[in-house]
Amino acid sequence: MAARPPILALKDVRLADGPRQLFDGVDLGLEQGVRACLVGRNGAGKSTLLRILTGAQEPDAGERTQSPSLRISLVPQEPEIVGETLLAYASAGGAAAHDAAAALQALGLDPARAAVGLSGGERRRAALAQAFAEQPDVLLLDEPTNHLDIFAIETLEAMLAASRAAALIVSHDRAFLERVTQRCYWLEDRRIRRLDQGFAAFDAWSARIAAGEAEALRRLDKTIERESYTFYSSITARRTRNEGRAARLAAMRGRKAELLRDRKRSLTLTAEAGGVSGRRVAEAEDLTKAYGDRVLIKGFSTRILRGDRLAVIGPNGAGKTTLVKLLLGEIAPDAGEVTLGTGLAIAYVDQARASLAEDVTLAEALAPGGGDQVDVRGRPMHVAGYAKQFLFQASQLRQSVASLSGGERNRLLLARALARTANLMVLDEPTNDLDMETLDLLEEVLADYDGTLILVSHDRDFIDRLATSTIALDGAGHAVETPGGWQDFVRQNPGFFDAVRAPTTAPAAKPPKPSPARAAAKLSYKDQRRLETLETAMPRLTSEIAALEGRLADPGLFARDRAEFDAAMRRLDAARSELASSEEEWLALEEQREALAKG
Repeated sequence: MAARPPILALKDVRLADGPRQLFDGVDLGLEQGVRACLVGRNGAGKSTLLRILTGAQEPDAGERTQSPSLRISLVPQEPEIVGETLLAYASAGGAAAHDAAAALQALGLDPARAAVGLSGGERRRAALAQAFAEQPDVLLLDEPTNHLDIFAIETLEAMLAASRAAALIVSHDRAFLERVTQRCYWLEDRRIRRLDQGFAAFDAWSARIAAGEAEALRRLDKTIERESYTFYSSITARRTRNEGRAARLAAMRGRKAELLRDRKRSLTLTAEAGGVSGRRVAEAEDLTKAYGDRVLIKGFSTRILRGDRLAVIGPNGAGKTTLVKLLLGEIAPDAGEVTLGTGLAIAYVDQARASLAEDVTLAEALAPGGGDQVDVRGRPMHVAGYAKQFLFQASQLRQSVASLSGGERNRLLLARALARTANLMVLDEPTNDLDMETLDLLEEVLADYDGTLILVSHDRDFIDRLATSTIALDGAGHAVETPGGWQDFVRQNPGFFDAVRAPTTAPAAKPPKPSPARAAAKLSYKDQRRLETLETAMPRLTSEIAALEGRLADPGLFARDRAEFDAAMRRLDAARSELASSEEEWLALEEQREALAKG
């Protein structure tokens, strides 16, 4: 069967970021309905590539093509929410009001809410709602799960599964990508590699590629060694200055330099527990904590022992960070008691990154006492050398914290936390903005860590790999502890989060079918006739759209008859616009009818 033509594609795209070549011949294509992930380390240029796909940024060279009238929606890594209300924001790009309201409600947001004072998770959900409400042909999602709780992520998974749009997703969330993707694009060494399988197959595939490249480098080394010996030991070569052999040798050395340059910069993470704490780290008895009328925790007891790896899960706002602060003795409970163990040395990476002052430099954040030395677990180390272990360049030491990206700030917080000798490490949402390589290394470090770990996270895969026990909060005062990680908790407590899931995963209610007889009695004759016309037109347009989509799904149409393909694409775009306009007009008339009936 012939391959379907892409509706959006890049060919041989090249782009330089100052002296650094970012892309060197990138090829990428998205067909109708395909869901792909874009994987690569922090700084590889994934977000830049998404902007090039939208047409918002021009490459230095290469070609971008798209189908006629293609509609693209991009959810950036840091969305900006503007407008009087969330409904005004979500419909600002041309989405019908009822589609925007339905998408907001599906993601647990009130359409009438003011578009100010939103949390990071609420901004992310609003941006996703706007993108889905626009019913685009292509969705470009840059770290869509950042700041979302597990239940909003599940809703996003369901929305992607129901959408007909092609999607390209940049994410570090392994569980999410395994559930939604059918293809992988790997941005590595300034080019794209393609795997026509979902993300579940990515690790084994990328490992085979890395092993093959390591073997190629080893063989190249041997060849250079042999050629060098032959060239310099041959009397004939010295006398005749064999230019052909010299050129080949120079080319091989250039190839080796290129391979070594493209090798991944290695991130160095180590954690030491240092002094041993007492066997009991913390014990809580009948904890209760409320803010106003809202009870977050009621009558909860637990015991944390040395070496435990405790995960805390639950929806946003359920009180996860509050529970951690109660267990550390940072805030007092309304009732109950917390007893801390002896000899505790605590390192804390906070979700809000509040411990990072915006106006200090990277060097000052690592060495707050001044000078060029960092105390790394009791040993002095030059600040540039320690920063390099976390992939910071020497030129960045004088940059302000405010100029760092989200991933860089997270790495800086980890650098500060891991410099300490701590036997209790608390990580509140540590996975946000980190690439997968960094996450894999962080998991290895934490798995080998001799101290006690308290982890607050919405990353299901990260929890499953690390947690020995899990505390779940539902936001209504209930807390349950279960041995194991996320999957273990769900299996042993199948109904615990039902009340949380209901408002975010239930589909938005459809407008009620109008009653023509009742409408005729209340609406004007002209409006009633228009309402009846729309009720006839909308099913016809829906059928036409389905037929056009079926015709365009023919993989041979593009090659067989380009004119027919283009005409079908234009009519599909027009029919979708007509349907959206008809639905909006029908909704307005129906609302008018209901208002008249109530009056």
